[in-house]
Amino acid sequence: MKGHDNGEMPAPELTEDEYERSVESLRGARLVEVTYYPLSCGDDGTEVEEWDFGVWHEPTMGVGLLAENGTRYSAVWGHSFDYYGLEVYREPMSNHLTMIGQPGGTPAVVVTDHPSWSGLIGVPLVGADILWSEGDSGVRLPVAVELRAPAATAWLVSGRSVQWPPDGRFWLGTDDVMTVFTHESAAAVGLSPGSTEG
Repeated sequence: MKGHDNGEMPAPELTEDEYERSVESLRGARLVEVTYYPLSCGDDGTEVEEWDFGVWHEPTMGVGLLAENGTRYSAVWGHSFDYYGLEVYREPMSNHLTMIGQPGGTPAVVVTDHPSWSGLIGVPLVGADILWSEGDSGVRLPVAVELRAPAATAWLVSGRSVQWPPDGRFWLGTDDVMTVFTHESAAAVGLSPGSTEG
């Protein structure tokens, strides 16, 4: 079972087959809403931590996707596959986080209209693939999911910047979620082409 700060609920661990089926079901889907779940900060725990860094975003606790057919997806960090990786579930974020929108919990920030997501909204996704990395114990870890539309790509990643403020260096396989929007920034984060399966 995994456990997050900011009100995360335990969830059953994924099997590789379940994970691949969840990601595969995104192919052909039309996204109609994207929601970030960044950390809260401030004295009263109600301010939203900065998450927009241009070609990459850091919504730390997860990303919620809503497809046109009503299916909700939650992309969160977890450790079903040995160490921290990105996990995608076909269920709402409320199954993974408690206290959403409450002081000390995680805020829900709808980013559907953000320019970085515009090419992925309302069009069928032509690809959804898992990027795997081999962990220290030889176990394959899902570090990212690549979402492709005809005119745009986004990667949902288990990772974060090495330091604050960000200096262009990143760690993969952390207890954080980030999104990346260009091939150059994906390479800078450490995502290698050709490591997808799906």
